[in-house]
Amino acid sequence: MRNTAPPAGWTRIVCAIACLVLVSGCGLRSASGAVLAADPGTIQHYESLEGVPITVAAKDFTEQLILGNMLSTILSTAGADVTNLTNTPGSFGVRQAMLNGDADISPEYTGTGWINYLGNEEPIKDEIAQWQAVNEADQANGLTWLAPAPMNNTYAFAIREDAAERLGVTKLSDLTALDRSELTFCVESEFASRNDGFIPMLQTYGLTREDLGGVTTLDTGVIYTATADGVCNFGEVFTTDGRIPALNLRVLEDDKTFFPLYNLTEVVDSELLAAHPELIEIFGQLNPKLTNETMLELNAKVDNDGDDPALVARDWLLEQGLVT
Repeated sequence: MRNTAPPAGWTRIVCAIACLVLVSGCGLRSASGAVLAADPGTIQHYESLEGVPITVAAKDFTEQLILGNMLSTILSTAGADVTNLTNTPGSFGVRQAMLNGDADISPEYTGTGWINYLGNEEPIKDEIAQWQAVNEADQANGLTWLAPAPMNNTYAFAIREDAAERLGVTKLSDLTALDRSELTFCVESEFASRNDGFIPMLQTYGLTREDLGGVTTLDTGVIYTATADGVCNFGEVFTTDGRIPALNLRVLEDDKTFFPLYNLTEVVDSELLAAHPELIEIFGQLNPKLTNETMLELNAKVDNDGDDPALVARDWLLEQGLVT
């Protein structure tokens, strides 16, 4: 059989080139498995975590790429031997990794846990009660949800700033005062049919489908630009998406709290947490700093500026003094 092994040293060269391409290309992916190093800041090095193997899993969209790399850098700085599985395909890919023990920690959203993973149809409207409920229920699966961040990446409707000023709208309850011709919406198909989606939202705010001037169904990513371009006045968005500030959109307040709460936190393997309760202290320093405004800014650095999510994560940790 012909020897197909590459020449000595060639593998290292190819790997180096591949990593450079991944990091410096479009800015939407980091080098697979990389954990960017940092020194302790307010998050200290723990002898108790020295060499402890911890695998972080995060999903494959911008916000999760940032968060997964953030958790990986923090845990490595604290002393753990971290495997970074950021960029795992889909919510259920990460969930299965947590359930079967292939991952130990993941950044997750309380609403996703309660509705998508645990199968509840009715969200809980209080953020602390929602966290407590999902944490209590998931104990049966050997998973613990830490106290959540203020950040709530839920559904919302946004309008371009000039149109918001013209129409005088700041919250969803303002919609009932508008002329029918102004009530034009861009939504994606799944949202249009969800029980926490478009039609029930309209009903909560005293409107019906027949009251509207028009509804355009688009792919999620297209809605942001369509709203900014005036295809519709009101576009379905996610509250921490970096395209909101980039496209000069205004998110309308959900003043009747219709949409489920999707507060961010860390889901941790309960056995790992019992052995290393210092993880609560570590993430207790991080989570209060993660607000919607923070994630809007960080997501925009990746989606709009083309920055690498791992570098965005570490730079922010440095700015906050959590690491040095």
